[in-house]
Amino acid sequence: MARVGTHLAVGVMNRRNAVMGWAVWKVAKRVGRKKAREVTPSVEGGKPNKSLIAVVVAAVAGAFAFLRGRRSPSG
Repeated sequence: MARVGTHLAVGVMNRRNAVMGWAVWKVAKRVGRKKAREVTPSVEGGKPNKSLIAVVVAAVAGAFAFLRGRRSPSG
């Protein structure tokens, strides 16, 4: 890369690749969010779905075990 004043000169190929990467990232995030929403268990008939409850309990238990493990001294 050549220096032009205080800025680095960006080649046409680099700029094009950066724009393409940005566009692909935007589309991938949108598709990922859509798929995640489709998979996530929802509330049905006023009470939470059993798999949602299981996921929440597992997350809380994992967080508790992680924090407790970090506090205890290594033997």
